[in-house]
Amino acid sequence: MSQLRRALEQAEPGGRELVAFQAAGYVLRAADVDAARFAALLAQARAATDPRARAGLLSDALALWRGPAYADFADEEFARLAATRLEEQRLTALEEQAEVRLELGEHSLMADELGELVAAHPLRERLRAAHLRALYRSGRQAEALAGYDDLRHRLADELGLDPGPELAGLHQAMLRQDPSLAPPRPRTNLPAPLTELIGREQAVAEVGALLGAGRLVTLTGPGGVGKTRLALAVAGLAAGAHPDGVCLVELAGASGETATVAGIVAAELDVRDDTATGSRPGVRPAALPHRLADALRGRRLLLVLDNCEHVVEPVAELVDLLLRAAPGLRVLATSQESLAIPGETLYAVPPLALPVPGSDPARAASVQLFVARAAAAAPGFVLDEDSAPSVAAICRRLDGLPLALELAAARVRTLGVRGVADRLDDRFHLLTVSGRGRPARQQTLRAVIDWSWEQLTEQQRLILLRLAVHPGGCTLEAAEAVCAGPGLDPGADVAGLLDQLVTRSMVESAGGIRYRLLESIAAYCLERLDGADPVFQRRDVYYTELAERAAPHLHGPGQRQWLERLDSEAANLRATLEHTTDPALALRLAGALAWYWYLRGRHREGRASLAAALSLPGAECARTAAWETGFAMLTGDGTDLLRRSRTAARALDAHDARSRWFLALAHLSFGDAATAGGLLTEALAGFRAAGDRWGEAAALASRAKQAMFQGDHALAERSGTESLTIFEELGDGWGRLQASDMLGYLGEITGDYERAARLHREGLRLAEDLRLWTDASYRLSSLGRLALLTGDLDGSRELHERGRRLAAEQSSSFAEEFARVGLGLVARRAGDLDAAERLFQQSLAWNRRLRADYGLPFYGVTLLLAELGFIAEQRGDTAAARSLHLEGLAAAREVGDPRAIALAREGLAGVAAAEGAYEEAAALLEEAAALRESVGAPLPPAERGDVDRIAAAIRAALSR
Repeated sequence: MSQLRRALEQAEPGGRELVAFQAAGYVLRAADVDAARFAALLAQARAATDPRARAGLLSDALALWRGPAYADFADEEFARLAATRLEEQRLTALEEQAEVRLELGEHSLMADELGELVAAHPLRERLRAAHLRALYRSGRQAEALAGYDDLRHRLADELGLDPGPELAGLHQAMLRQDPSLAPPRPRTNLPAPLTELIGREQAVAEVGALLGAGRLVTLTGPGGVGKTRLALAVAGLAAGAHPDGVCLVELAGASGETATVAGIVAAELDVRDDTATGSRPGVRPAALPHRLADALRGRRLLLVLDNCEHVVEPVAELVDLLLRAAPGLRVLATSQESLAIPGETLYAVPPLALPVPGSDPARAASVQLFVARAAAAAPGFVLDEDSAPSVAAICRRLDGLPLALELAAARVRTLGVRGVADRLDDRFHLLTVSGRGRPARQQTLRAVIDWSWEQLTEQQRLILLRLAVHPGGCTLEAAEAVCAGPGLDPGADVAGLLDQLVTRSMVESAGGIRYRLLESIAAYCLERLDGADPVFQRRDVYYTELAERAAPHLHGPGQRQWLERLDSEAANLRATLEHTTDPALALRLAGALAWYWYLRGRHREGRASLAAALSLPGAECARTAAWETGFAMLTGDGTDLLRRSRTAARALDAHDARSRWFLALAHLSFGDAATAGGLLTEALAGFRAAGDRWGEAAALASRAKQAMFQGDHALAERSGTESLTIFEELGDGWGRLQASDMLGYLGEITGDYERAARLHREGLRLAEDLRLWTDASYRLSSLGRLALLTGDLDGSRELHERGRRLAAEQSSSFAEEFARVGLGLVARRAGDLDAAERLFQQSLAWNRRLRADYGLPFYGVTLLLAELGFIAEQRGDTAAARSLHLEGLAAAREVGDPRAIALAREGLAGVAAAEGAYEEAAALLEEAAALRESVGAPLPPAERGDVDRIAAAIRAALSR
């Protein structure tokens, strides 16, 4: 114990005190242990109001578990109670996670995932209830009812109890197919409205009808007329008619390029700009707008594009493409001008109705809005005989513009309603003299913003101006950092000043967490800012430092939270990258964001941003050049990419192992295992010399993939296992996903289906948690393969279909193809040779197109040719079968995969047996078995169907 305390003191001054002696023995006084972190994350999850945030926190908490609590002391009395308490907390957290994921609509996934947990804990009623709901919502009502009966009998037999009232109520609801059990509404990212929408009932109905009749509706009108609020209200009501959800895309901070607009839309839709296997030299994957079109092709979705006027041309080009490609897509846009494309329906948003002289002013929508906002700003304010004339005058003076009315209502508290009316009269007298040249309603809004501006203190004005440089809004921390500077009083309370601006309706606040300006006010402020104002530099520095602060967390347990933090700052980060001309700052920011772009699948954005930083005068950085080249290889952008890769690798610093590894990753992405191998060897040595555990794990995961390409299963197993161990220690979800992928595939090859299923289920959870949807598709299809191999054909078909749909939503043709092959395997195993042949022929044609483009056969070709050959043989067409198997043998030899060669020989054995050449057939089967044994992968029993069928025919013939 003294040696432990000495080692702790040497590691950190004061470390000796972490281990203290008490009457009962030694105690560890460390707050940062996994049990404490687990409890803290549970508390945060239970306090979170957003379901997605709650699910993420529960996922982070459960990821800390790597086995039973205090497993090394399981038999010790002192640990038993603590271990039991922690295990109960873990199970409760799993139940809470299941419930929140059901709330998020993940019933199909939970129906499968909870089965194993329920089997291990069959009497936990809360867990069973979540599983029954998941089964019911997934269309598996019979299984849900059977699950209830199983629990009822277990409780009666083992405890003499009946199910509790909640579970019994759930059972009755399932029997009568209660609508309350239906899945939650489609996914949407629409913000919750901060205030009630007033006076727009007719407009909401009219726009809703237009959207039901057409596929593109554009709300037009001047700034401040309420286009965005109206669009959000219509979209919220239309969600039920769009099974694939409603997606809001804010374009206020977008630049005027179609690719940039497409990137923003893709990010909101979670469509990744990556490919399953990367590019090939001379072959460029589809541009992002076309990938986006492919991803939306089968979806019934409502896309809300807000603030299109400053990027109207690229928006029009993208929307035209998407609508032509995706018949189930509808678009609701807001813009000060038309998109001017075929099929567009325009709706000019009118101002709110004005009070009619001689009638009750309270019936006018403009008066209703003003009174509601004035009462919120000045509690006790009411519309009465004294206030009504002034309110009516204000509404008429402001032309019923909602934003102008809200700004004016915010002043009632300090000026009174009559004071507001008098000052507006003065302001508009000046306007008629100085405001000529603008449309009347634009003059109105400008005058009210001018007037509101003049009521601000100098400190409030400075804060407002400096907030305008954040196109994506900002946190309080960012406001305090960026708004500081000349003119602001030392020690100024930025939070207090922000609250004052919120009260005056000049700033919007989301619970005090994030602040933003309405587009009209932001544009007004930017007009007043000099382009050389130091606030832009402070903003650029702040977001660069934020990205640098985030970068190390993207390689550990905080990965998901920091990804989401950077997601929320995407518009500000883009604005910084586009604005800064400081080469050092640009290189710092682009370098810090490189891994973020990779994880989020924004490969073209990453390449373009890195290239832009390198293009600045005086910008030189070998690391940035290497990452730009890696992204270019992944996207197929540019020419002579292999030469560029070699040049970039030679220019790297000897200690820059991570850049070498990233180049190796890019080569592996399209199967160039030879080049990747050399880079990986150098990178791995560098990581180990530097003690970079994350880098070592990443390189080992890549080596496992390389080994699988080359058929070295033993190396793949060693490297993958070591990688997974390190990534689990580091808490990196992406890394665990990569390492478990190859290990799961190895389990499938070797017949260890239980291990493979566990790894793929965990991989699916990680992929969903990190929104790696292409990876999630592969995991679903891999689980489908395992279901097929264990005889669950219905389950296999469902999993493959889910994998295919998810791949299609990502426009990931490789993942979609992987799922389609699985569906073909299911069809053949079920005896539907026609369906199997059709699916395999479609896949073979796709693979042959890839070979024509890339010059290399893909591993899928050998399997497809073998399956088609077996079908031909079973139908008695031995000539066709022989031709297919010989083609497969040639492709397998070209790839160099012993298992693929063995498969072709097994197919040829079937042909020989069908033609009566039984001794030749037996020899071919022996050769195939020896090849499989040579790589440590004998054919598992579940995959021996064709071999056993052929062997039986040989034995029967030779025994006669």
